[in-house]
Amino acid sequence: MAEGRWTVETASSVNDALAADFQKSTYVTVDYDLSAVEELDTAGAYILTRALRMEIMCDMRDWQLHGATPGQTVLMKVAADSQPCTPPPQTRQFRDTLIRVGQATSRFWDELYATISFLGEFFAVFARVLMQPRRLRIKSTVALMEEVGLDAAPIVAVLSFAIGAVIAYMGANLLGALGFSVFMVDLVGFAMLRELAVVITAILIAGRSASAFTAQIGAMKMRQEIDAMTVMGLDTLETLVVPRAIACLLTIPILTFLAMMSGILGGLVVAWVTPTQISPLLFLSRLQEMVGLQHFWVGMVKAPFFAIVIAIIGCRQGLAVKGSVESLGSRVTTSVVQAIFAVILIDALFAILFFQIGV
Repeated sequence: MAEGRWTVETASSVNDALAADFQKSTYVTVDYDLSAVEELDTAGAYILTRALRMEIMCDMRDWQLHGATPGQTVLMKVAADSQPCTPPPQTRQFRDTLIRVGQATSRFWDELYATISFLGEFFAVFARVLMQPRRLRIKSTVALMEEVGLDAAPIVAVLSFAIGAVIAYMGANLLGALGFSVFMVDLVGFAMLRELAVVITAILIAGRSASAFTAQIGAMKMRQEIDAMTVMGLDTLETLVVPRAIACLLTIPILTFLAMMSGILGGLVVAWVTPTQISPLLFLSRLQEMVGLQHFWVGMVKAPFFAIVIAIIGCRQGLAVKGSVESLGSRVTTSVVQAIFAVILIDALFAILFFQIGV
């Protein structure tokens, strides 16, 4: 039962105390007796209807008014309808998991289809540029070659040297225990020439250049520069994608060769300074004798394929950026993940192919 004046001046003073009482009490119905209420405004009605606790029980609509005037009845109904109502969360973990898996699968196929379509468009434009070399943007291509290749050479060389040294050190310990320390040279040669050099180079370029391509083109998309280029009659693929693809095609094989030499040098240094004491002359003689030239070409053949995939994925994700910073960040992340995934997948396919043909 309420009594007295329930207005913004008086009711606000008991708001906290009433809210605490409402939370402590357990009930399923509410009866309001307003016969002793002298004055009621919107603030007082809102405070009274907090007893409904609809933020906890959204279906609590069982309440009655007694002794209320028509004006008070209207105020109470409006205040009750304005009470916040947050329905309890429904736990459908299995169903929600299936929905997320389905959405992820749908996104995967959409991305795959879009990437393959973009790849086809690129090769059509690339063939046109090859048939008309004057359409090639030499300055952009050279600048991108410096960015993709020359600037990345130090980190590729250092990382490959370290990987070659680690492989040689592990081989020296494991094979040395069996008395076959000299086979450490074979391990370093096969690993660096066939697989690790080209894969390390491709992953570094995927993380470094693919993300840069996406960020550069995505920023242009956000500033509507690409729309302006289209209005001017410039082909987006020919202007932005082809120079980046050519830069990757020309520089990644060179970086792969550098990684091979650095990895072998790392193995040579470790073989020389470890207790095995394999001299550089013996290391190189063993390498030339046991590791054929075909293993070098196995690694080099993969480089152009990795280059095309990295460039295509980076540029396509950049062109897919919408007009927000969140979209740009999401596309940059997607670009790196897709490029690295594609590199590893293509490397696995090449491994199966070379195994089947006996190379």
